Amino acid sequence: MKEWIAFWNAPNAIYVNEHHRDVHYRTIAEDIREHVPSGSARVLDYGCGEALHARLIANACASLTLSDAAPTVRSNLASRFVGEPKIDVKSPEDIAALPDGSFDLIVMNSVAQYLTRDDLAALMKTFRRLLAPGGRFVFSDVIPKNVSPITDALAVLRFAAKHGFLIPAVFGLVRTVFSNYSTLRSRLGLSLYDESEAQKLLQDAGFSASRHAKNIGHNPARMTFVAQPT
Repeated sequence: MKEWIAFWNAPNAIYVNEHHRDVHYRTIAEDIREHVPSGSARVLDYGCGEALHARLIANACASLTLSDAAPTVRSNLASRFVGEPKIDVKSPEDIAALPDGSFDLIVMNSVAQYLTRDDLAALMKTFRRLLAPGGRFVFSDVIPKNVSPITDALAVLRFAAKHGFLIPAVFGLVRTVFSNYSTLRSRLGLSLYDESEAQKLLQDAGFSASRHAKNIGHNPARMTFVAQPT
């Protein structure tokens, strides 16, 4: 995990241009917003990344806490949303120290692949404690074992064609093959889960969960689960 944090803490070439970065985060924010249960909800976006369009979520809830493990990302978030009364930025350590029942909705999107199974299981138990009665945990962009890098690449290309950056995306995918991301992925691997394995992890952490029809983000081959404390 430390090596992945270091990767996200530094400049990288994951996004082919600023338009790609913008529509990526707008899509995620719009998808998360659909899960906000009410205007009075207290929401945690855990592993939020740059969260460029977090205001879309904040406008639909009472408070939004953004948390990311990368210090540079957190610093940028704090600068971007300074003066926003509904948006707060906290470290993972700050989140773990919060009292029981602090949130009505917790979202962890596209993070599981960078965690070990034991770390993920422990984090789910923390989320179970932090959820208020009747709260929800949205566990999303989980990569199934049968989804290959080729499937991921095709999803990026379809997303790029839809949003008008197909040619840059083609060159960006070629560049990614020779990037630090590919080197890390080859050396460290990613944590992949069958649907039943993801369900079992949630169950063991004290959740009752079902797979949602729509994944958060651009890749429909990945999985989103909506879980409630049992």
